[in-house]
Amino acid sequence: MVSADAGARLQKLFEGRRLTPTQRRIAHCMVRRAADAPFLSSVELAELAGVSQPSVTRFAVALGFDGYPALRRALREAGLGEPTGRADRNEYQQAVHAEIENLRNLAALLADPAPVEDAGRLLAASRPLPVLGLRAAAAQARGFAYFAAKVHPDVRVLDEAGSMLDDRVDAAARAGATALLCFALPRHPRELAAALRTARSTGLTVVTVADSSFTPVAQDSDVLLPAAVGTGLSFDTACGPMLLGRVLLEAMCDALPEAQARLEEFDARAAERGLFLD
Repeated sequence: MVSADAGARLQKLFEGRRLTPTQRRIAHCMVRRAADAPFLSSVELAELAGVSQPSVTRFAVALGFDGYPALRRALREAGLGEPTGRADRNEYQQAVHAEIENLRNLAALLADPAPVEDAGRLLAASRPLPVLGLRAAAAQARGFAYFAAKVHPDVRVLDEAGSMLDDRVDAAARAGATALLCFALPRHPRELAAALRTARSTGLTVVTVADSSFTPVAQDSDVLLPAAVGTGLSFDTACGPMLLGRVLLEAMCDALPEAQARLEEFDARAAERGLFLD
């Protein structure tokens, strides 16, 4: 599918470029709107990204083009998008369709499963396994940890910022942890970057599930797994990061020989206790 592949191909176009924070924002916007990107004017793209029109022009030049029209023409010639016909959709439908497109782009990125499989092995081997998520990402961290605890012997949720956060990261490292899983979603708390720097300074390998390869904490991560968030509503939607977290959990289970036995043991105890209605 052209639209599903477009986001992944755009992502590769931007990766490794020395972009300013404003230019990373534009790149992130284009990846999110991959199907439409080659058909947007510089003014439309600027409005969607929340930047100025001259910033879009400078972004195109930074990528090696004479200007934005040349960049847009190159994207069209490469077949990187297709008009989506959004005029007949209300804002709620547009938000849902945008999330569907995000999931298609995620599926395209997962065509190469090696990064997720490698990350799953790193997390499976860590005893304990700290899972970090602050503010908007706290729910993702808690959701991952809830299920991970059923197959991993020691999962520690780090979902509160403050002076104790670095202490808890350091304590996990001292207890034997070798890796830390981080969920990083916008807006990215300042404390998150500080915690990741602490984690790496103690020798932990940082695996980050983020909204984009251009996330502000990319430089503080050893393994970065991107999944775009939806921005069509007043508050971001995170179907992509949540699903990527479950995929990563599956990869972790595959790397834990005792995972199936632990699940069966949990199910047996749950049945004895009458824990669930179904």
